[in-house]
Amino acid sequence: MGRCCNVALIGQQFMGRAHSNAYLKAPRFFDLPVKPVMHTVAARDAKTLGEFARRWGWGKHAADWQGIASDSEVDLVDVSTPNDVHAEQAIAMLEAGKHAACEKPLADTLQNARAMRSAASKAKGKTFVWFNYRRCPAVALAQELAQEGRLGRVYHVRAQYLQSWGGPDTPLVWRFSRKRAGSGAHGDLNAHIIDMARFILGDEITEVTGAITETFVKRRVKPGCKGRVLGRSSVDDCVLFLARFRKGAAASFEATRLATGNQNANFIEVNGEHGAIRFNFEDMNLLWYFDNREDPRTAGWRRIMCTSAEHHPYAEAWWPDAHVIGYEHTFVNMVADIMRVLGGRKPVVPLPDFADAYETQRVLEAALLAAENRCAIKMREVK
Repeated sequence: MGRCCNVALIGQQFMGRAHSNAYLKAPRFFDLPVKPVMHTVAARDAKTLGEFARRWGWGKHAADWQGIASDSEVDLVDVSTPNDVHAEQAIAMLEAGKHAACEKPLADTLQNARAMRSAASKAKGKTFVWFNYRRCPAVALAQELAQEGRLGRVYHVRAQYLQSWGGPDTPLVWRFSRKRAGSGAHGDLNAHIIDMARFILGDEITEVTGAITETFVKRRVKPGCKGRVLGRSSVDDCVLFLARFRKGAAASFEATRLATGNQNANFIEVNGEHGAIRFNFEDMNLLWYFDNREDPRTAGWRRIMCTSAEHHPYAEAWWPDAHVIGYEHTFVNMVADIMRVLGGRKPVVPLPDFADAYETQRVLEAALLAAENRCAIKMREVK
């Protein structure tokens, strides 16, 4: 029998379910050097926690997450809580000698993200951040093509993450509180596309040249109150910004939860001297590729179905060609890569750690500063 990694999860909501499913599925589909064992789940809602643990296969459950730090049986702690408690929980686990995985964005504020990066630099345990869209086979292929030089010198990056669930009828959940979330669509969605652009290009942003932020729905219904009680939404509904990369590419980023008609349109296009790639998560198994060196008479965008076991990242673990995968599989693929790293192997796709995710957090901060001050912000000014 191979080695085992006892995992503890903090949180039982949307991401708690996504991560639980991934720990269940990864050892069934991948041949791993280390097998994740679902040891303990902790969350605040004790009334529902027992049923959650039973349904998803967790061996123990506890309303007190602090006890996990002193549990010598736990190896990896997965933080899938609201952004404002990421730092406290992750740092406590690193100081206890455990590995730590954390949801994105890394933290609610740059200060807390910096503290997490600092704690990780001193810790024995490894760190991971759930930028799961890197693990779409199509995005992983895009990164391979870019790093192989297929795009040549990159001119443009245009990235959008468009959702529409945050309309006026959406209640005042924690994602609309600056105190809990840090920001709105910006940290929730722009974090993903900043990471994806950095990942594909293998390059860093050096300047945010301008930004705009807007809160369209300023008051929302408070959940759990008798009658219609309104509270103030203290985060952005949308943030758009322009940026420059170190190697010269110009970039635009747009995130909003009020893009009517768009459900989960996580989109990126990269245009280079020799070629271009285009990806939209709503067709997540497809990558579009343009080879600028082909005969102009027959050149055009090429539709690549990224499901070939012999040619596309992660595809060998799943189904026959063109039997597509979905959202949940990005998390399963990430658990597989985490277990590879903990077993001394290389991941299929590079895994962002706390230091890597801190660079994305710096860009998030620079965009907010650019919007607030209506000026360009050099990344060297954001530390």
